[in-house]
Amino acid sequence: MADSLQQHKRGPCRSAWLRARKARPQLVLSRRPRRRLKHLRWCARRRLRRRLLQAQAAGADWRDVACQVSHTDEARRPKTAAPNPAPSATATPVAAPSRPGSALLPIPPVRPVGPGRALLLLPVQQGFTFSGICRVTCLYGQVQVFGFNISQGQPAQDVFSTYTHSHLTINAVRYSMPEKSKKEIKREARTLLKSHLNLDDRCWSMQNFSPLCSIVLLEHLKTSTVKFITSYPGLSYIFTQESPTFQINTEGLALRSVGIKREKKKKGLLLSKSALSTLEELVNVSCEEVDGCPIILVCGSQDVGKSTFNRYLINQLLNSVSCVDYLECDLGQTEFTPPGCISLLNVTEPILGPPFSHQRTPQKMVYYGKTSCKNDYENYIEIIKYVFSSYKRESPLIINTMGWVLDEGLLLLIDLIRLLSPSHVIQFSSAHSKYMPALTPGYVDDKDGLYTKSKSKIRNQGFKLAEFAENLEFADEEKESLVVFTGHKLMRVHSEFAFRITPRNRELHNKILRDLAVLGYLGQLQPPVPKPLSPLHGLTPYQVPFNAVALRITHSDVAPTHILYAVNASWVGLCKILDDVRGYTNGPILLAQTPICDCLGFGICRGIDMEKRLYHILTPVPPEELRTVNCLLVGAVSIPHCVFKNQRGLEGTIPYITTDYNFKLPGASEKVGAREPEERHRGKLHPKSKLYRK
Repeated sequence: MADSLQQHKRGPCRSAWLRARKARPQLVLSRRPRRRLKHLRWCARRRLRRRLLQAQAAGADWRDVACQVSHTDEARRPKTAAPNPAPSATATPVAAPSRPGSALLPIPPVRPVGPGRALLLLPVQQGFTFSGICRVTCLYGQVQVFGFNISQGQPAQDVFSTYTHSHLTINAVRYSMPEKSKKEIKREARTLLKSHLNLDDRCWSMQNFSPLCSIVLLEHLKTSTVKFITSYPGLSYIFTQESPTFQINTEGLALRSVGIKREKKKKGLLLSKSALSTLEELVNVSCEEVDGCPIILVCGSQDVGKSTFNRYLINQLLNSVSCVDYLECDLGQTEFTPPGCISLLNVTEPILGPPFSHQRTPQKMVYYGKTSCKNDYENYIEIIKYVFSSYKRESPLIINTMGWVLDEGLLLLIDLIRLLSPSHVIQFSSAHSKYMPALTPGYVDDKDGLYTKSKSKIRNQGFKLAEFAENLEFADEEKESLVVFTGHKLMRVHSEFAFRITPRNRELHNKILRDLAVLGYLGQLQPPVPKPLSPLHGLTPYQVPFNAVALRITHSDVAPTHILYAVNASWVGLCKILDDVRGYTNGPILLAQTPICDCLGFGICRGIDMEKRLYHILTPVPPEELRTVNCLLVGAVSIPHCVFKNQRGLEGTIPYITTDYNFKLPGASEKVGAREPEERHRGKLHPKSKLYRK
């Protein structure tokens, strides 16, 4: 004890930094505060250490406190010499450390409120950018996430801020203040927090509460889909990434227990001025309902932010309308379904994550079978006609298009504009994208498409769509109301995203996103949390007789003797055709041509029993819908390799994995055995198709 007292008295000769580090090793100062410590007195150093420990216990950012305290102590210290000129009398005073009740906090404070729960206080016009997944509940005030407003009293929202897309930000929104005193407002907020927080947490919230402040509860989120995706090696980084410089403080530990991490603001989503103005105008048009529900077609080259814009627009519209329709025309990067589909959905819930986090059942869907429509354009157009015929024009429609806008892709886009007759065309461009002409009504009217011819149109007069309307299968009364269209309004958006994708790695990046979409769909097979994860080989498949369904390989020609080899261990579309296949006693039943028919879902053909003549299908489609399935379509969309190679619980030889593979077999690769454009595509396709038996 005497030695410790003597060492304590010799404090001015020792560094206060060493004593602070000995007392609390987690406190690490930067170089500038440590340099300032040399000029402080012994009492000022003790005061600094005490404030550092207090800030550490309170969960504040003690680095800012250390800098502010050092500034304050230097200002209080008498100047024995003046090597520098005296400060001006009008100099701005140094900001004091953040005190309870301050109007604007330098950093949104975070406080742990239990295992896997954290409380976030957001002053007005401040944001919290993060990575990871969590459940967000607005306890008081109003916040906005990815364009969707979350107010107090609304249900919690699941938010996915992944590393494959731009990080999301929770922004505090200015809300209307009631004509009450500050004391009454605090009493109202305390009452709302009573059912969610204990007394200590409520007191801390009220001490840091300021006018127009929003209080957000962040909770740990674990869904069956996330558990399924992260169970495969190498895919856990999509949701969480460990930082080598992780700060061990109260805030970092609280966020880590929730499953998120604070990110820099520049890593979040930043929309350009043209995008924001376009969003505002589209929301106003959708809410006015003067000219009916708008049809918004979004187009542009690859990697310019079309999908991100569509998600943000859907969330903005859901703040004002009850539902939004979405027509997916992009085969490679689909939003709500696995790749290779053209679908129509009615969206009623916000989209707060990437596509693989919100796989949904469409209102109408057709399985095209490939991620590109090259060499099969007319079939692509016919499928879009078939799906678009289900649009009832009761809510705004957003149409997503492919990123292929050169040569034949541009002509195909002109055909789509003439076919769908959108009221607004949103054309994206960026500094790195290739030149694309402005798709004005005059340009579209004077340009020939792949299958449509240009027309001369009188100024301010609509053009008739009789040649398309008769093929869209509308009712008679609907055709009469859809005969005349007045062209579209072109809106240009310049994208300013920080692109990390290059033409060299774009294909690999897109393949990863397609695999994640398939895994997100297969995650629906897993039991709900908190039940343990079940490997796919441990789930019970459905038994489907050979004579109950017809088969068709959509993307290549396969010999009838090898058709079952192509179906086994493949991704299959579960479809419904108009033909009756029950009259065939044996099987398999093969289709002579690819039909345009409804797709009810997808599955994996786990195996084929040749003795009992059964297909073993693993699918999340409910049994009541499976009763109507009578067709299996196999396309070029494959099952991710990790599903075969990294199944847990398997020992010895892995099924369906081999090193002795013959690529010369028809259908064994995309290049060998690829089907040429068929002559029948020159005429109109019909949902019915001819059958023949093996």
